[in-house]
Amino acid sequence: MPIRRNNFKKTFTLFSIYSSLTLIPPVVMAQNISVPSDNQSVKQSNKKTNNVFAQPSSEEITVYGKQGKALIGNSVITHKAMDELNLNTLDEAVDVLPGVNIGSIGNSRNERTIYVRGFSRLQVPLLLDGIRIYLPYDNRLDFGRFVTPDISEIQISKGYASVIDGPDGMGGLINLVTRKPKKKIDAEVRSNINLDHNGGYGGYNVFGFIGTRQEKWYTQFSFDENNIDHLTLSSKFKPTISQGKGKRLFSDSLDWRINTKIGITPNDTDEYVLSYTRQEGEKNAPLNTIDPPSYQKVWSWPTWNIDSLSLMTDTQIRDNLILKFRLYRNTFDNILRSYDNISQTSQTMKKAFNSYYYDVGYGGDTQLTWDINQRDSINFAFYGRLDEHNEHTQNYPDGNPSGYNQPNQKSIEESYSAALENIFYILPELKLITGGSYDWRKLNQAEGFSSDTNSIISYQTKNKGALNGQARLAWQMSNKTSSYVSFSDRVRFPSLFERFSTRFGGAVSNPNLKPERAKNYEIGVNYNFNNISATGAFFYSQLTNAIVSFPMLYEGVSISQNRNIGHGDYYGFELSTEIKLLKNLSIGGNYTYIHRNLHDPNIPNFHPTDVPKHKAFIYTTWKPVKKLQFIPTLDISSNRWTTDSTGIYYFKTGHYLNLSMNATYQITDQLELGAGAKNLLDQNYQLATGYPEQGQNFYIKLRFIY
Repeated sequence: MPIRRNNFKKTFTLFSIYSSLTLIPPVVMAQNISVPSDNQSVKQSNKKTNNVFAQPSSEEITVYGKQGKALIGNSVITHKAMDELNLNTLDEAVDVLPGVNIGSIGNSRNERTIYVRGFSRLQVPLLLDGIRIYLPYDNRLDFGRFVTPDISEIQISKGYASVIDGPDGMGGLINLVTRKPKKKIDAEVRSNINLDHNGGYGGYNVFGFIGTRQEKWYTQFSFDENNIDHLTLSSKFKPTISQGKGKRLFSDSLDWRINTKIGITPNDTDEYVLSYTRQEGEKNAPLNTIDPPSYQKVWSWPTWNIDSLSLMTDTQIRDNLILKFRLYRNTFDNILRSYDNISQTSQTMKKAFNSYYYDVGYGGDTQLTWDINQRDSINFAFYGRLDEHNEHTQNYPDGNPSGYNQPNQKSIEESYSAALENIFYILPELKLITGGSYDWRKLNQAEGFSSDTNSIISYQTKNKGALNGQARLAWQMSNKTSSYVSFSDRVRFPSLFERFSTRFGGAVSNPNLKPERAKNYEIGVNYNFNNISATGAFFYSQLTNAIVSFPMLYEGVSISQNRNIGHGDYYGFELSTEIKLLKNLSIGGNYTYIHRNLHDPNIPNFHPTDVPKHKAFIYTTWKPVKKLQFIPTLDISSNRWTTDSTGIYYFKTGHYLNLSMNATYQITDQLELGAGAKNLLDQNYQLATGYPEQGQNFYIKLRFIY
């Protein structure tokens, strides 16, 4: 079924573009988002001149090895970089950073995922303004659904994620920091048109931002819509029984997000913010190009919606005592439809169903920062969250056109974390950070459905807890050079899906499943001298209690069960640099080497998938004249392991080289025209077997700033 196009949203989009052309007065272009030069942590200040949304948690998001003036940093990508490279979704944006790569889940889920130094989306929490985006049943987030034009910067902690920022940071964390106004009238409107390699229409992205900053308060509203009509395959793709040349079947999707907030700033230190974010999406799932259509699942998501309502406070009680507090409510509403065939017109076979999820989470956290003296300070944080998951499935047994609705199945779980962090300056230029936390989960209710007895199953509930510890020594060797060494020992709690899902009768539950654990070691250095900036890091991670699927016999039937029997290690290094060759010409890039050993005792030929051993990103910024800028980029990736549709046979996808070009022209101080091309070489490559990536494509962009 084609993605529904909402006429109201179309009207709104066209009206926004028209209004920007006729109503917005002359303006100046937005300044660059300034990136702090301190490579030891991201400290988003509450100053009124800061264009980054400062809130309790984002101040503690620790991002190491940053590059202050480079277009592409080591662990942060700014709004400026996302705009100039036309990176409109989260997966596209983070893929330019070292140590980070994107993957495609493939199969019928059609999801984009992110790996941080080999750690998956389950092991690296995603936060929006410091509030975790969490799906309590399986937490299988689709990073391709998250749009970026309203994001001020994306911060990524790799390996070492501070315990102050909440639980589950086994492999790091990702924090999306939304924009906020910095002037009395602050506005932006942007529109992109996407074209395929033949110049045909491929979709659009539209973004609008309006806000005001006054002496004692501010408010803002933003809207972003990303509409993909279709993706186009490389001209080198050879047609198969499931996919012809040209347009990728079922590759359409639609995502939009609104973000609004109002903040009160009674003085220079305190801030009180009420914020609301809502995102809605719908998508189809392309078929595997190898298997015949009759063998495949035909799935679509007419609903993929999340929202967040939050209250955040930041109060300086005394000169040396700061209290931060936050309350929030999150929801997730999801519908998955499975059809009989690729026409998506009937649901009468046993494989057809409609799966309904509705999740709601209530949470809060508080942090107290006490500056004991000029050399010593303590942070204490407490995090609590209650998640409720509701689901039911509508099946179509024996060709019954009306289907059968299962009763609702509910799960309720509480998550907590108590953390303590100490920052001590051994010398003015030598800082030691030590931290520890205790995380625990309380499972109050877990239900499933038995098709054999046609009744609700109440699973055995188990509560789990675990300790975490970390330390980091940072040395500011000079004004130009800094270095650090760190250690982090963190856990990740298993999801409800991992503990209780029966995989349509192919698995049994394991309520005793323990948390996974990773010990992360890192040493790094950051160097900035005149026209050269460089960052490097070596890292090693040791995994224990890794969750893997264990084959077994249950009542004479071959099934599986998740168990903590996997182990392994990841290691490698990263290099990042930018060199200013001339006043109008600079070149930069990064390289990552990563090797993963992950042992699954059940699969003799097992290989960890989706992460290439070698990855590089190279770019050049050239301004031949004052108003014209060119940014060519080159994305290089080596082979990565993948599996066939059965998940049994392993093989490599093949390397790729993706050349892109981005150009902008400053028509006036207020108006900017952009254009570009991606995959200029029209490479026919894939990240997962049977799911080729988009071929050569183009875009045109118009941007207004007030």
